[in-house]
Amino acid sequence: MTLNRQPIPVFDAVTKVVENVTHIDTETVKLEDSYNRYLSEDLTATHDVPLFTRSAMDGFAIRSADSGKGAAFTVVDEVLAGSTSDYELKENEAFRIMTGAELPKSADTVVMFEQANIDGDTFTIRKTFDAFDNVAMQGEECKKGDIIVHKGSQINPGTVATLATFGYAEVNVYRVPVVGVLSTGSELLEVSDELERGKIRNSNTPMIMAQLERIGVHAKRYDLEEDNLDTLLEKIEKMFNEVDAVITTGGVSVGDYDLLPKVYEKLGAEVLFNKVAMRPGSVTTVARAKGKFLFGLSGNPSACYSGFELFARPAILLMQGSARAFAPFVNATLGEDFKKPNPFTRFVRAEIDFVDGKVISKPSGFNKSNAVTSIARSNGVIVLPGGTRGFEAGDEVQVMLTDVTSGVSHFSIRQ
Repeated sequence: MTLNRQPIPVFDAVTKVVENVTHIDTETVKLEDSYNRYLSEDLTATHDVPLFTRSAMDGFAIRSADSGKGAAFTVVDEVLAGSTSDYELKENEAFRIMTGAELPKSADTVVMFEQANIDGDTFTIRKTFDAFDNVAMQGEECKKGDIIVHKGSQINPGTVATLATFGYAEVNVYRVPVVGVLSTGSELLEVSDELERGKIRNSNTPMIMAQLERIGVHAKRYDLEEDNLDTLLEKIEKMFNEVDAVITTGGVSVGDYDLLPKVYEKLGAEVLFNKVAMRPGSVTTVARAKGKFLFGLSGNPSACYSGFELFARPAILLMQGSARAFAPFVNATLGEDFKKPNPFTRFVRAEIDFVDGKVISKPSGFNKSNAVTSIARSNGVIVLPGGTRGFEAGDEVQVMLTDVTSGVSHFSIRQ
């Protein structure tokens, strides 16, 4: 039953979400349209890199056997980038060579200009050189057939350069999911509305749409014309037909007017969990219906924010095959006291800075579940394990870096 609420640890809740992810379909896109997408297959090198053995420096290509302190050489040819020479070096002869130029077969090492005493077309060297000093060998970076970018990699500018190098004008990627966002509650006003007694402006919908945009996902806003069970059920059924996942805010408690638990039952949804041992956001609920996720986040902004980052973000990224779907966690020093104990794991909006070689994190302000302004000042979330004591400045804590767009492969919260 949906109303049987037994809190489960945060790690277990995340695990349940991950275990229920299914990949979205794939498509082929042009390389120039692939930025931020996730590869749906391994891509391999179409040739060796470097393609040929080449000079890694501007200098002189010589035979290492002729080298030694004070050895003198005569320049007989010049090899520029993009050209080569078939001339066979004789004893103490050299090519003048530029970075990236193919190393002629009769040479096996390169003397940097800075290591030579130059006099016109002759020079002397200051030491003995070994074979292949200052040389980039064919295939030393990768060989034809090697995997160069793995399935699930997010395509960043470096990936684009890599794919261009190997001639990938098109790539196969996972489709960008469309996520529907709906905030419930008869107390909600639009952002542009004048305030009324007993009402608040809807901050959750634009916040979540911005969080979705931050991870490169398409968001579709839905509005609830009337806050009753039939209307809500009809709206969510419509959403399921139009989007790949649904996020709702509010209405997931067990009050008389909290309707989503009843909607889950009518949809025949499998409720993965409906209470998490966390503050804020303990009533966060995640369900599956019609093969799609339904994330029921708290109506309180701070709880809503944390619930999205912990559960919706990794699920939506994993749907696209992301190999790094989780916000990274780092160790930090608590910058000020946080005395309030709690039996549940607490997620505290935080300001994170780097001071004197240490990561310092302190609460970003008012930190009740309905707080908004502290989210605006935060660039991460302090994670405080549940227990009977508070925390003091100087304690080591974990911090979840919510403002980074490239994540990590595993969820690493301390239990």
